[in-house]
Amino acid sequence: MKKTVIATFCVSLFFPLFAYSATSVTLDGHSLTLDDAWAIAQGEKQVDIASTAMDRVDKANKLLMIAAGKGVPVYGLTVGVGLNKDKSLFDAHGKLTPEVIQASREFNINALHAHAAGVGPDMPDELVRLAMVIRLNTMLTGNTGAQPQVAKLYQQFLNKHITPVVPSRGSVGEADITLASHIGDVMIGEWRVRVKGVEMDSAKALKQAGIEKLEPLGKDALSILSSNAISTAYSAQALLESRQIINVTPVVYGLSLEALNGNVAPFLYQSLSVRPFPGIQDTAGSIRNVLTGSYLWQHQDGRPLQDPLSFRTTVFVLNEARREWNEAWQMLEIQMNSSDDNPAVIVNADRSLAENSQVEQYFVSEKEANGETLSGAIFPTSNFEPLPLALAIQNLSLAMGHLAHNSVQRTLHLSDEHFTGLSRFLASDTNQQGHAFGAIQKPQVALLADIRDLVNPVSLDGQPMAGTIEDTYTNNLRASKRLNQIADDMRSIYGLELLHASQAIDLRKQKNPDLKLGEMTGKLFAAYREKVPFVSQDRIFSDNIADSSALVASFPAGTLVNTQAGSK
Repeated sequence: MKKTVIATFCVSLFFPLFAYSATSVTLDGHSLTLDDAWAIAQGEKQVDIASTAMDRVDKANKLLMIAAGKGVPVYGLTVGVGLNKDKSLFDAHGKLTPEVIQASREFNINALHAHAAGVGPDMPDELVRLAMVIRLNTMLTGNTGAQPQVAKLYQQFLNKHITPVVPSRGSVGEADITLASHIGDVMIGEWRVRVKGVEMDSAKALKQAGIEKLEPLGKDALSILSSNAISTAYSAQALLESRQIINVTPVVYGLSLEALNGNVAPFLYQSLSVRPFPGIQDTAGSIRNVLTGSYLWQHQDGRPLQDPLSFRTTVFVLNEARREWNEAWQMLEIQMNSSDDNPAVIVNADRSLAENSQVEQYFVSEKEANGETLSGAIFPTSNFEPLPLALAIQNLSLAMGHLAHNSVQRTLHLSDEHFTGLSRFLASDTNQQGHAFGAIQKPQVALLADIRDLVNPVSLDGQPMAGTIEDTYTNNLRASKRLNQIADDMRSIYGLELLHASQAIDLRKQKNPDLKLGEMTGKLFAAYREKVPFVSQDRIFSDNIADSSALVASFPAGTLVNTQAGSK
């Protein structure tokens, strides 16, 4: 995780990554928030499990084993996976004998071994932890059929800071099977982990922590490896990073508009009421709010009637980024708080269409020792398909690209005396023979070129695999990583815009010491000048750019986009 992202969540600056906290989050399978998930991943909060949720896990496991005992074909349990779905693994003949149980254990271990085939550098520990938080929560819906111990192991790993080593590449986005398998291998006492950053064999780590290793049975392996939790963790990180970018945009843009001596007309209520796109008035209101009290609200002779398009259209560009972010958050919230298992184990399943024998075959029931009847169904599903989230991530990436484009164009205009009425490249009176900002436009343009490449869709890139039965893909992991990089690039792009805007503001203040900035833009300007001084002479700018980027990541902006549990 990049340091600038951590700065967005100021509390993590004051508490070490693995500092003990009495604060805990109770997971129930349905109400996990993005911020709570991240707090757990960062070690700021412990994990509790709601008793009702663990009861669901237990009942789903019992129902699954009832089905296995009755000889009901269950994908990944009584029959193989992928192209091997037509291969019977065992027939219990109504009883789970020791031989049947042993056959199931061997299949589970083989599955965890064979699917652990990731490549590339290790995932950051906090993202592995975030993936475990997400997978634990989705398991608590009670639709996996895994043994309750599997859920408890996720919880123990998180609370005791045992982080499996997981490669970062190798998922095509139809469950992260080649990556998540490594977590299951750790559960059975194999592979490697990091404990508070120290790498060691998993068997040693489990023994030191007093954790009993898993003896996988039934659908345990499939429940661990056939999950989108890892790519979803990257999606969550991308939304966290892009949230700050979107929220800080009104104030960054507002300061640039003040630097330009621009026109407020494009984001007036009256102007936008003519073409009422969804959300546009709220977005425009956020821009007007940051400029409350600004000199721009007072008429000034010579102020241009119309500014360059990158200034005039930002209200629309920002609104689309906001709408796409909200859509992506909605998809992510569903992904984090519902099961993506195949098959889906549903206790007390709705019996709609069960009068048809094709449907009836999925239902099972059995009277338990306490006299109660446990009933439900095990349905083959395609719930592992994350395309709704992947497409939302890609659409958000494209919208962020438009934000980046406008920022770069605004910055270039701020260096042009024909638009600002200030000095060329914003040179101070003491630097008239220098370069001023003539050269530092290049990194902005370079980063924009990077972003233009990153916004290209990748969800259709793939090849049929596994004997051609797995013939589709979403590449959500790749798409989410791209959005992460876009957000990272944009912090620097916005930082360079602030460098120019602040210089222009100071030059205007030299001419008019009474120049009044907006309430929020004034705060941003003051915070910026605490980090980066006025450029009176040519100097090395690299550290200034880094400081500018850090401020973009940490400045307490508004809540143009936000996350609230239950919005799905």
